[in-house]
Amino acid sequence: MELARGIASLPLSVGPTAVTIGFFDGVHRGHQAVIHRTVEVANDRGLTPVALTFDRHPRETLTPGNVPPLLTSMDRKAALIQQLGVEVLTVLEFTEELSRWPPEDFVARILVDGLKAGHAVVGSNFTFGHKAAGTLAMLSDLGEGHGFSVEGVGLLKIDGRPVSSSSIRAALAEGDLDWPTQGLGRRFAVDGTVVKGAGRGREMGFPTANLSVPPGMLLPAQGVYAGKALLEDGSFLAAINVGTNPTFGGEPLRVEAFLLEFDRDIQGEPIAIEFWDRLRDEVPFASAEELARQIGEDVDRTRELLHTS
Repeated sequence: MELARGIASLPLSVGPTAVTIGFFDGVHRGHQAVIHRTVEVANDRGLTPVALTFDRHPRETLTPGNVPPLLTSMDRKAALIQQLGVEVLTVLEFTEELSRWPPEDFVARILVDGLKAGHAVVGSNFTFGHKAAGTLAMLSDLGEGHGFSVEGVGLLKIDGRPVSSSSIRAALAEGDLDWPTQGLGRRFAVDGTVVKGAGRGREMGFPTANLSVPPGMLLPAQGVYAGKALLEDGSFLAAINVGTNPTFGGEPLRVEAFLLEFDRDIQGEPIAIEFWDRLRDEVPFASAEELARQIGEDVDRTRELLHTS
């Protein structure tokens, strides 16, 4: 998949295109339906499937200080979109200047001149342009004038519940993994880099991989989880703690994982942690020995749950 960054990368060298537009945080099943439809139309009409997204959540520019934590890093988002068959991903900077463009300018400068749109597919609640003045109906009218067709894809519901990034964030904040798994169509994962920790886990017989997570990324509710650690050379069962280590007086919130049947120094390596099941709350223990016994039980439970999944 080709990655085009910024307005300076436009116009694309391909065209005409079938374009979909969105922030696509999480690339959940609703997003997937829109992207699938874009690729389907592209294949049927001999167009190049293109996705347009932004380098930051629009609220970061529009309402600073009121930005939701993100479900996916840009790298993970790009990889997920590529898996759906998109051939070009265009990433624009969501600046204050861009946010002030009227809908007509966005369509003319980005969709027509930049992306060479022959067809556009968006969610039925899609808005764009200054003060979100552009709607699906307006996009259809503008498209007709510029020679491209437009279609909207309705909101996806699972058992009557709408799939949205905000509903998935809310569930994860409560420690609920069931709805995120349904809504995403996969296990929720956090990406990071393994960094040096305090070494307490090793002293207790459970050396952990401590994650440095990019700022602004969502973490599930504090607690202990069963899951998997995904490394470049494979995946490994993992007992995971999201918390502040209250037994040792409390520390900044972090993610650390004990990888089962694993013995290798991975400090500095990229890692992704998949969350499969929530085991318990994070609680303080009277001693390191008591905590070590509980971790042993968490590890046994992780092995039991994931070996039967």
